[in-house]
Amino acid sequence: MHVLYPSIKPYNQLELDVTPPHKLYVEECGKPDGIPVIFLHGGPGSGCENYHRQFFNPEKYRIILFDQRGAGRSTPHAELENNTTQDLVADIETIREHLRIERWLVFGGSWGSTLALVYAQTHPEHVFHLILRGIFLCRQKEIDWFYQEGASRIFPDIWEKYLAPIPEDERSDMVDAYYKRLTSNDEFTRMQAAKAWSLWEGRTASLTSSQRIVDHFGDAHTALSLARIECHYFKHDSFLKPNQILENTNRLTDIPGTIIQGRYDMICPMESAWELHQAWPNSILKIIPDAGHAASEPGIVSELVKTCDDLAHTIEKDRK
Repeated sequence: MHVLYPSIKPYNQLELDVTPPHKLYVEECGKPDGIPVIFLHGGPGSGCENYHRQFFNPEKYRIILFDQRGAGRSTPHAELENNTTQDLVADIETIREHLRIERWLVFGGSWGSTLALVYAQTHPEHVFHLILRGIFLCRQKEIDWFYQEGASRIFPDIWEKYLAPIPEDERSDMVDAYYKRLTSNDEFTRMQAAKAWSLWEGRTASLTSSQRIVDHFGDAHTALSLARIECHYFKHDSFLKPNQILENTNRLTDIPGTIIQGRYDMICPMESAWELHQAWPNSILKIIPDAGHAASEPGIVSELVKTCDDLAHTIEKDRK
């Protein structure tokens, strides 16, 4: 069983101006001349956590983390203006160019897997490998499963708390109902909705309940950006065409990838990982039999760390 690498601190931190009003928090850790990898966090809107640095051997990898628009330490917090999938893809390119990296490993989970796939399909020449966890293809049926009806049948007790801020006559479209409240001018209304939305996700993220995960999703700073930005994206079809990612898998032909998926993922059910794997012959699918969605679950951690270690070993061997 592989475990996370010891905690490390960045050797470089910067604030990068992109489309106004946004400024991105970007950091580099590990080995400055190591294998470049960019970490794409979930949500959209959750921001990076310190443990995200620890999936990678710091003696092998040049680890780049950034908080996407409106998330984490990027500013302004929870901002929806000029915040689309296309904007985030452009931001990744801005970071790559700023750091003078020609090609890199792209690592993303949940929404981060969505963004990684769209980025790789847009700029395949700059990606040498994809490592993806908890596949989310942003199709309407996936949004409906988690936010309208589906996961509700597995977690009816937790679902009841998610329903609570929404009157019964608005529950036929939960995303729309939440969007109205998350964009309200009233601060209490926004925060009440944000906490309920975010805790629904936090309480269902792992196979067995994790108080650390629940506390993270319940944090007011995280909850507000996660709920507002997620709901903004889902209200607008994630700024993607229907089934866009699967229909463009031909653009991944020359990019190998590893898909790591919890068998009992209730947020992003395994069907999407399976369909992506079937449509992308250059991918390997690794199913974790005793895990849900969270990147911090032991089986998922072990496979992510092992995959990164194996890739570093292969790259070093090829260079000799």
